[in-house]
Formats: sequence, C-alpha cells, structure tokens
Amino acid sequence: MTLAVVHSRALDGLQAPPVQVEVQLAPGLPGFTLVGLAETEVKESRERVRAALQQSGFGFPHNKRITVSLAPADLPKESGRFDLPIALGILAADGRLDATRLAAAEFAGELGLAGDLRPVRGAVALALGLRRSGGGTLVLPADSAAEAARVPGVAVQAARHLLDVVASLQPGDAAVALPTAQATAGGPRASLPDLRDVKGQASAKRALEVAAAGGHGLLLAGPPGSGKSMLAVRLPGLLPAMDDEEALESAALLGLARGGSDSAGPVFGERPFRAPHHSASAVALVGGGTPPRPGEISLAHGGVLFLDELPEYPRSALEALREPLENGRITISRAARQASFPARFQLVAAMNPCPCGWLGAYAATGRACRCTPEAVSRYQARLSGPLLDRIDLQVEVPAVKPADLLGQPDGESSADVAARVAAARGLALQRQGCANAALEAGAVEAQAMATAAATNFLRQAAERLGWSGRGLHRTLRVARTVADLAGSKAVELPHVAEALQFRRGVVGAGAPGAAGG
Repeated sequence: MTLAVVHSRALDGLQAPPVQVEVQLAPGLPGFTLVGLAETEVKESRERVRAALQQSGFGFPHNKRITVSLAPADLPKESGRFDLPIALGILAADGRLDATRLAAAEFAGELGLAGDLRPVRGAVALALGLRRSGGGTLVLPADSAAEAARVPGVAVQAARHLLDVVASLQPGDAAVALPTAQATAGGPRASLPDLRDVKGQASAKRALEVAAAGGHGLLLAGPPGSGKSMLAVRLPGLLPAMDDEEALESAALLGLARGGSDSAGPVFGERPFRAPHHSASAVALVGGGTPPRPGEISLAHGGVLFLDELPEYPRSALEALREPLENGRITISRAARQASFPARFQLVAAMNPCPCGWLGAYAATGRACRCTPEAVSRYQARLSGPLLDRIDLQVEVPAVKPADLLGQPDGESSADVAARVAAARGLALQRQGCANAALEAGAVEAQAMATAAATNFLRQAAERLGWSGRGLHRTLRVARTVADLAGSKAVELPHVAEALQFRRGVVGAGAPGAAGG
C-alpha cells in the first residue's frame, strides 16, 4: 500500500474541525514533503517522526519520496498533535498496519524522539468536536485522554508510546487493544473564603447575594481597606454548581489556553475565578495571538472575572469588554482567520473613588481626600458611560471604624447565602431557562411580570435620572432577581426600590465640591 489516510482534528477557536492526514510513499528522489498550511511546529514534526520511528524499531523509508498532505488545505494547522497521525500514516502506507482498524478511530499526539507520547493542547475541545460529528473513538496520550474522557458520547483510548498504538492496529488476533481512558476524579474541592469573615458592610453583602442570584455584574467603590477585595473573592462560594455542559466548555477553554495537559488548573466543575493584574492589555483580556487563543474573559466563562483597581486598566482594555458583556461572546478577527470564543462571565470590579482613595472616607477613618474636583472627575472619567451602563450593580463600600469592626459579630456564612442563591436561580431557570442577567431585551418585561405600581415607579425614576434603555432594562432584571430572592412571582414596588439603590453610581461622582483638602 503506497497511500494511507489517518483521521485527526485541528483547533479553530473552540471548534475542532476534522483533518485528513494523507501519506504517500512513492519511488523517486528521497524526501519528506509536508503540505496543508502547516505552522512551524507542524513542519518540525518531520524530524520528530523520523527519530520516533527509528527509536521504536520500525526504521524509516529513506529510499522513498514521502508526501504528507493535511486536508483541508486552507485550514491552518498548528502544534505537535499531528505527529502521531503522520507516523501512523507512514507505517500504514508501508503496509505495516491494518487499514480497517486505522480508519475506525481518530488520532492526536505529540511524539518524543524515543517514541513516547506527550500531552496535546485542547484535548477536551478535540473530544467535543468528535461528539458533534456523531461520536466515535479518539486515541490520545494518556494524560490528555483522562481529560477528554469526561466528554460523553466519545470512546477515548489512552496510549503512552507509539508502540502501544501500533500494537492496537495490527491485523486480526495480533492486535492488542488500548485501555479505555478513565476520567480523572478531579480531586478535593478548593476551600473557598467564607462570607462570615466580612464584618459589617450589610449593603455590599446584599449586593453580592443579588449578583450571585441573577448573574449580574457588580462594581464596588470605596476607600482602601474597606473590604472590596474580600467581598469579591467570596462570590464564587455563593454561586450554584456548574452543570456538565458548562463544566466541559470551561475545561475546553482552559485547555486551549495552556500547552500540554488540560489537568493543570482548577478542579473540574468548579467555577473559574480570574483576577488579572491591572496592567493587563486588551489582548490579554479578550484574547488574540497567532493562532488566536482565548483571553481572560473567555477563561472566566461560567465563572467570575475580578478586575481590581478598575480605573487603572488601559482604556482600550476596558472598552473591549463592552461587547462581551452584552453578547456573551468574543470574536477575534485577524487578516487571515477569525476565531470566536464564549465569554459569558460575571464581572466583579473594585475601585477607589478618587486617585488618593479617601474621597468620602473622612468620618470613618480620619483621613481626608486631598484631590481636586478636576482630578476626581478625570479619574472617574476613565470609566466610560457605556461601560458603566453595562454593570448592573454599582454600590458603595464605606470604610468602617476599627472600633466598630472589632465589635461586629460574625455575619451569615457563605453556605447560608448560597442556599438562598440556589433557590432564586432555580426559580429563574424554571421560568425562563437562563439567569436573569442573560435575559434578552425583548423578554425582560414579560418575565418580570411587574405590577402597575412598580412599573410606574421605575418609569419615573428612569426619566428623572436620565437612564438609557439599556439601564432601564438592567434595573428591571435586578428587580426580577430581588423578587426571586423574596420568592415573589411578580416584581413589586419594594423590589424595584431596592434595585434602584444598586445603581447609585460611583461614590462622589457628580457631586461638585465633594473632594476637598
């Protein structure tokens, strides 16, 4: 046999389109040609495959002209995952493998020079791609196979060496079956910080509960040391557990961002919590590169993105968040290709009210703000109106006097609050199939079921405060969440009144003379 076809998959964003690895051995001037829009690391597979075949005892057809085509030709191919298919294709074209067995599975794996198989990036995405194509068998390196085995509808087999794969592809009874991969247990759950550690700040803790129940974005504004970061890192402990599809999608995105095994990272099924430094660029947040990889907003998909010191982020990075906050997806367009990643994250941001941080904190701390009104305005103007309009909850976190802090009893535990959050989220899912924050604009009024008094009050407030249509709908979504927490079928006047309190804006904003020395 001089021509062999091996099935594999490439990565294109979160998609994994099928790739046919066609290998031809022909007489003529010896050479090894690889075509099909291959990146540098794919072209380097020629040397890895040559050494792996020789070290594994198969020899290499030096007297043949070897042509390897990765089809479709217009799909970019990257990473070393095609090493194993290319090596198998050479052996099959040389008549050493059973073509029937070879056609019954898909293969991916990077080869070491001794023939050992190394983990590949995006194993979960490869398994998801095979499931979308109707299912089948996927052969992966052992470490990657343990992650891919979590995908139902796909038979994942694990191999540690090229010899293991070749042994499974021998004709007849000579074949030695590869072991079926078992999904990793995932390890113990991380110990999350408890909300009972935060003393005082009843209003901010209530906002955190509402944010968790409805999936709303949250902005915490207050002086240094008032507890903004403490509150933010406790949000994951209030959120309901991820379902299987959310967990798989999250694991696939994390696997795309890392090289090698997908197992290094958060425990499978835990909601991700990403907290990039405020020096992060727009590309680091939204994704990019060649090939395009997911950024922090996609790695936080299904979980929490915490941006501390929000005004300190580059303006371009903050403005890049606007579309994902609205649509739940990010599309990265380059001259040669385009990639789309899910980005349904929950934004939690923290900021000081002014450059020095002490605006509005004099009474509690004894510290006075020395910023001029112009400096305060410039600082707060780093957050554009369209961005703030997309953050549902904007609350002040005032400083607490040390004497009051020490005298405060412990508050509610995260477990108690999480139980109410789960009940409220369950009501929303039963009613509309999604969290309240994800409601489409056309469905907000129908699902809110607001009373006449609540509707009139909300309309008057919106007119008086000059809200946009987006701001009006977002407030109604928050009111729907407050009603769910109260177990109310309809949004009533008290629910709207509480929702209004959560959109008061940044502390000191628009208050002339608020800053003083």
